[in-house]
Amino acid sequence: MQQLISLFTSYTGKTSPTLDALPTSGSNRRYFRLKKDDVSLIGVHGESLEENRAFIELSRHFHRQQLNTPEVFAVSKDKMCYIQQDLGNNVLFDAIKGGRLTGVFSHEEKVLLHKTIAMLADFQVKGAQGLDFNVCYPLPEFNHRSVYWDLNYFKYNFLKTTGMDFLEDPLETDFEKLMENLLQDQSETFMYRDFQSRNVMLVDGNPWFIDFQGGRKGPVYYDVASFLWQAKANFPEELRNELVHTYIGSLQKYQPVDDVDFLKQLRQFVLFRTLQVLGAYGFRGYFEKKPHFIQSIPFALNNLRDLLKEGFEEYPYLTGILREMTELKQFADTQKRELKVRVYSFAYKKGIPNDSSGNGGGYVFDCRAINNPGKYERYNNVTGLDEPVIQFLEEDGEIMEFLDNIYPLVDKHVKRYKDRGFTDLMISFGCTGGQHRSVYAAQKTAEHISKKFGVKVSLVHREQNIEQEFRKR
Repeated sequence: MQQLISLFTSYTGKTSPTLDALPTSGSNRRYFRLKKDDVSLIGVHGESLEENRAFIELSRHFHRQQLNTPEVFAVSKDKMCYIQQDLGNNVLFDAIKGGRLTGVFSHEEKVLLHKTIAMLADFQVKGAQGLDFNVCYPLPEFNHRSVYWDLNYFKYNFLKTTGMDFLEDPLETDFEKLMENLLQDQSETFMYRDFQSRNVMLVDGNPWFIDFQGGRKGPVYYDVASFLWQAKANFPEELRNELVHTYIGSLQKYQPVDDVDFLKQLRQFVLFRTLQVLGAYGFRGYFEKKPHFIQSIPFALNNLRDLLKEGFEEYPYLTGILREMTELKQFADTQKRELKVRVYSFAYKKGIPNDSSGNGGGYVFDCRAINNPGKYERYNNVTGLDEPVIQFLEEDGEIMEFLDNIYPLVDKHVKRYKDRGFTDLMISFGCTGGQHRSVYAAQKTAEHISKKFGVKVSLVHREQNIEQEFRKR
């Protein structure tokens, strides 16, 4: 791109830079890295003059506010090209890859996320101070028109593509109710609008924000919803809650916040943002044929399913349509896979049970250190399922202490497996003969998991040739 090369040369005084195209996602803008000697800058060519102007003006304003955003150094006369600060290649989305893929976020990943969400509040408040919102594109503020655009974006680019039959009038009635709720709490803050981990760069371990050209004046909830419910972020509920409270703590530096009211209103925006995202995925994926967006649809649908578990009684028709939509046959394979826990009792002398799932096994707990009823002849013909053995073990107490240590470990594992969408967990208890101690421990553990988590549990007392199923509740 000759214009970008000319801008680079004019700004740096260096000629003939290398020019390497950078990957793009949903944007129609094209990005290039221009380098010569020790100087590296990012060149941008945008197809929309209005969008370019918005980014340039916002960037200059944020730079004056000393916010972590890339500085624009030079702009072409027609404003179709500009060069900006090179923030490197370290994207937050990539930095939290381990957590995204496993559902288990490391301490380092959590630190980055807490730092980012805390900085968001600073950005929203300080970024709005002294800003002429008329520079924003396509709208200066989050208003009725803005909401309707996004709701129709969902309706026409996703809902209608499913082939579902629905009634326009009651759907629009619920859209109007949702709009009223979204607009009831306006504030003099900057709404980033596409705040997500792909739009956060890390420079020396600190978050820097990019791609804010679609921002406008609006409520703070939208950006929190965008970040924490990003389709592929895969934040566990516990971490999400932690990050929300970190954000609230940061926002309280500028204004009072009622936690209960905040969370209630945030939920409205999570629904709205999820619908907007599905509309974007439908448009970018189905119409523009970009595979990245089609691949993201299952994650957004899972977020929607989680939201619908509680439902929204204020939007009865919309809730019903959304539930029906998530259950459509074409989305059947997008649902979170259900966990099945398999619990075994066995005799060590006959070997540890094989893992039929192909996952290589799971927990194996050794019960042989526990006082053994099998030492006494009167227990030879009964098992850990029979009252005499149960009474012996429970009065002795060793097995109770044993299980009290096992339950917290197993509970955490079951929860993580559910959060990560795993389908199989194997837990085995072994003793000398697979008759008393292991049978009791396996039985109690299976009952405990079924009662606490409501998942499907398959129980096998291998040496006793006994099988039992605990159905999902």
